[in-house]
Amino acid sequence: MNTTLCYHCGDSCENTTIKYEEKHFCCNGCITVYEIFSENDLTCYYDLQENPGAIPTEIAGKYDFLENKEIQDKLLEFNDDRTQIVTLYIPHIHCSSCIWVLENLHKLNDKINSSQVDFPKKTVRISFDADLTSLKEMVLLLSTIGYEPYISLEDYESGKKKVDRSLIYKLGIAGFAFGNVMFLSFPEYFEVDGFWLEQYKNIFRWLMFAFSLPVVFYAANDYFISAYKGLRSKILNIDVPIALGVTVLFIRSSVEIIFDLGTGFFDSLTGLVFFLLLGKFFQQKTYNFLSFERDYKSYFPIAVTRILSDKKEENVQIYDVKKGDRLLIRHQELIPVDGILINGNAQIDYSFVTGEAELVSKKSGDKIFAGGKQLSGIIEMEVLASVSQSYLTQLWSNDVFKHDKTSSFKTLTDKISKNFTFIVLSIAMLSTIFWLFVDASKALNVFTAVLIIACPCAIALAAPFTLGNLLRIFGKQKFYLKNATVIEQLASIDYIIFDKTGTLTTSKESKISYEGASLSNDDKIAIKSSLRASNHPLSRTLYKSFNDIETIQLDSFNEVLGRGIETKYLNKELKIGSASFVNCLNNSSSFDTSVHISIDNSYKGKFRFKNSYRSGVQPIFNEFKKDYSLAVVSGDNEGEQKHLSDYLPKETTFLFNQKPDDKLQFVEYQQKSGSTVAMIGDGLNDAGALAQSNVGIALSENINVFSPACDAILDATQFNKLSQFFMASKRAVTIIKYCFALSLLYNIVGLYFAVTGQLMPVIAAILMPLSSISIVVFTTISTNILGKKLN
Repeated sequence: MNTTLCYHCGDSCENTTIKYEEKHFCCNGCITVYEIFSENDLTCYYDLQENPGAIPTEIAGKYDFLENKEIQDKLLEFNDDRTQIVTLYIPHIHCSSCIWVLENLHKLNDKINSSQVDFPKKTVRISFDADLTSLKEMVLLLSTIGYEPYISLEDYESGKKKVDRSLIYKLGIAGFAFGNVMFLSFPEYFEVDGFWLEQYKNIFRWLMFAFSLPVVFYAANDYFISAYKGLRSKILNIDVPIALGVTVLFIRSSVEIIFDLGTGFFDSLTGLVFFLLLGKFFQQKTYNFLSFERDYKSYFPIAVTRILSDKKEENVQIYDVKKGDRLLIRHQELIPVDGILINGNAQIDYSFVTGEAELVSKKSGDKIFAGGKQLSGIIEMEVLASVSQSYLTQLWSNDVFKHDKTSSFKTLTDKISKNFTFIVLSIAMLSTIFWLFVDASKALNVFTAVLIIACPCAIALAAPFTLGNLLRIFGKQKFYLKNATVIEQLASIDYIIFDKTGTLTTSKESKISYEGASLSNDDKIAIKSSLRASNHPLSRTLYKSFNDIETIQLDSFNEVLGRGIETKYLNKELKIGSASFVNCLNNSSSFDTSVHISIDNSYKGKFRFKNSYRSGVQPIFNEFKKDYSLAVVSGDNEGEQKHLSDYLPKETTFLFNQKPDDKLQFVEYQQKSGSTVAMIGDGLNDAGALAQSNVGIALSENINVFSPACDAILDATQFNKLSQFFMASKRAVTIIKYCFALSLLYNIVGLYFAVTGQLMPVIAAILMPLSSISIVVFTTISTNILGKKLN
């Protein structure tokens, strides 16, 4: 009796047999894997071996060490005993199909919450349910679908030790072969006659053939793989014409050598691959340099409060925090590093990390993880490890916060290069057919020259180098963008909305006066302790004014966004906030910026703030009014409207008494009216509006408020340069358009000579990297000039 085996994993289907597309599967999981590969033309996976989904014997017990809790703690970057997150290095990631499969792991295993690929680093970040599965199962799953991770316990922090030098090896082999082929071709070039040369001519030709083999089958294999994957996915990528050109040159040259028809074009072939790889190497090195500068110089301008041994507090930059430091985390603040909870009521929202907005309670002595947001008053923690800037960058770019904002935005490169390969192939085919009838000897040269000269490298390089360099320049100017696409989005903005408090105003120069019943020392202690936990700009300013007052631990704390805070201490109920929030019935001078106080539902008085506006507010608005519609939205009352109306351009729209939802709806209304909106706020009450806007910019004034909803963070000290940043973004897009025009001109001129048969393939191969280099030089110089204007 024959046993039916599962097509995917090879297990017996005796208990359950599911038939799909004339194939047998043992479970729905195996069907799902097959469907994913089938839908994306990846069924060649099953051609590699029979039942590839089976766990190989050598792998079955290979990862038993991952059941060790100590090893898990080293590898897991997040673990709250329910959700676990791990980043694994996958050496076999090499194309868009790999990315698609790895980012759809949740379809293979429903216990996986999400998976995110970092293609340049060849890593996948997996979030999974620890109650239902384990780290070992994740690794085995990856291994069974052909993506076995590389795990190094000795170097778990950096993930891998190996350096990929394959491009250098390929470049060396192509260069060596090119040099030798050119040397062997000299007699043919100069048509030198002689018995000795005629005697060994065939040997020279076969040597050239031999030198071309490693060039075609090793040095150029990336182009063939990429073209093959693209065609299987029904995509004409930029490597298709290159792979086609190399193939045609090799076949034609081989035929000439084999049948003794001529020398062939091995010099053009090896030269083409060498110069292609040289351009690729140059591009990689330059882009790595830009990435290095961004990774190590784009520090977030976020501070954290460190508690000193004498109980004093100081604000320090997050990268100055060390193991053993004691940190104060306020309401709505991000926990920037792993640590141990010392005291306080910890109610932590880990949605920044996991995507699930479910509060996790922690008690003193528990471990708390970086990326959580404290949502219940103030806590103190001891640091277990130094802050990782790369982790915060990763958190900022988490897919949890991505929505239609970026997916609906089409970049210039997307718009222009969409049909490039199709047009090039059409021109190559038509011109080849023409020359076959006119002069067949030129047809092959024309075909390959067209494919090479029209390489879209210049178009592909223009945007990454322009925007990448400007991203670095903005970082030096303390304007930190999530990614390069934000620059193009900034350039398309036509409506700018500003929050007022904490954005147009600064807490550092505000003057405060108190009006009302006298406050006892106990009242002041309770007020300061309540303000200590809040991150609102007015709360922070008022907190600093209580210089010599001690603080205590509160019994409870609650902050109502846009209204105020309420706390309890020794049966006292304290409310701090707007007049309506503290039930102030007689607020005769309501048109001012004030913080009202009530204790045990008895109104005490108010602290009045004289707003101090940031330097440069008026000039910035005057600059913006030329090209943008402007609005100021604020949760404050209309007390400042008359002053702002005289201070800012008349065309500015003013909206006051706006709750967080009102701000979001105003942004949405402007977008539905056809505007492209930028929202500039402090990241506290403006999170919804920042997320809804086309570009959300959070202004940071040395406080630990982290808003993944924003697309950019601007250091408050650079506020006066805001209009310059917008202008620089527009000019960057203009530079990209100039590059496209230059590339188009180059392609038109080159194609003319190629189509008319006046351009040899090797000359085209030399000109192609030169065009790429010229684009890089032009973009670098242009963006550096832009950067100098920002200083």
